[in-house]
Amino acid sequence: MHGKLVIRNIGTILTGKLEEPSLEADCVVCERGEIVAIGRERDLDVDNADGLIDAKGVTLAPGLIDSHVHPVIGDYTPRQQQINWIDSCLHGGVTTMISAGEVHMPGRPRDIVGLKAMAIASQRWYENFRPSGVKMLAGAPVIEEGMEEQDFRDLAEAGVRLLGEVGLGSVKAGDKAKQMVAWARKYGIQSTIHTGGPSIPGSGLIDKDVVLEADADIIGHINGGHTALPDDQIRCLCEGCKRGIELVHNGNERAALFAMRTAYEIGQPERIILGTDAPAGSGVQPLGILRMIAMLSSLGDVPAETAFCFATGNTARMRGLGSGIVEVGRAADFVFVDRAQHAPGKDMLASIRQGNLPGVGMTVIDGIVRSARSRNTPPAERLPEVVKAVAAAASGGP
Repeated sequence: MHGKLVIRNIGTILTGKLEEPSLEADCVVCERGEIVAIGRERDLDVDNADGLIDAKGVTLAPGLIDSHVHPVIGDYTPRQQQINWIDSCLHGGVTTMISAGEVHMPGRPRDIVGLKAMAIASQRWYENFRPSGVKMLAGAPVIEEGMEEQDFRDLAEAGVRLLGEVGLGSVKAGDKAKQMVAWARKYGIQSTIHTGGPSIPGSGLIDKDVVLEADADIIGHINGGHTALPDDQIRCLCEGCKRGIELVHNGNERAALFAMRTAYEIGQPERIILGTDAPAGSGVQPLGILRMIAMLSSLGDVPAETAFCFATGNTARMRGLGSGIVEVGRAADFVFVDRAQHAPGKDMLASIRQGNLPGVGMTVIDGIVRSARSRNTPPAERLPEVVKAVAAAASGGP
């Protein structure tokens, strides 16, 4: 059910837009899973609501987007033998995830027929099933030697819109990767390239020359996954192309700060997007995106509301998503956050600037409440209240 949802008594709205990261408004109205009005409650049509949330003065932000995950099937990852990892990330405010390749599937096929079949299957099962309501954009094949243009056309016609990390398969040379990335782009498939030292057995070093020649749409984990390139190569990548600069939790934090500062130096902060690169050897980080926001804000000296844009609107615009920004016509995907109990700072944003995580009080996806008080963040000072529920359950469902 996607009826009319009214969210009232909002303290601050974080928009996800770098050009206007916060908005003075206290009410959002949603219908059929989309935002239809934003403003002051007294000026909006709030009658006949199917659902009502009293925000109790907390901050409303776009649902966070994890630009770099490695799902396998459902809400299970064999990489760490862990179930419900996606649900745990929902409790960290993440409402959308983007696959950088289903590389942890045991026996992952490397032949062209098999890898295409697995990509199509993955795209289908996450399209048909959203763990805890989280939007998982998956079906990201890792390119292998021998693929031809027709293979990319076949994938696109079947609904595949992503490539897994270039470099995790047998294609590691820049010239070969460039041709396949171009074929993918021709058919509307967005690409990400592995950057830095090898992350898992079978991967290898991908340096700046390969990244620049391949010209993938996203410079995947420019701060390494886990091992970063030298600073001069990171700077060269930031300055040498206009592609997405992806910073991940499972990478080198100092290198992430260096890449972010370089993006600012060249006047292109809109290129910065965030991911976790999980599940991985480092495990699953349910609060990984929030931790990146706090780290970049506190150590990188950027306003917390701007750091939220890296994890929402920047990614949404670069990836062509309907979520990630609080504006009319966008998906009603939200996270309600407030200063953690006993945290320093005059308010939540000031507390984040000091390196502290906020407390998540609720998540909403497509206008439906998917989780209440987070079981993973520190407890928030204030919690929103569902006065009248629109629908369904916080676990599972489309």
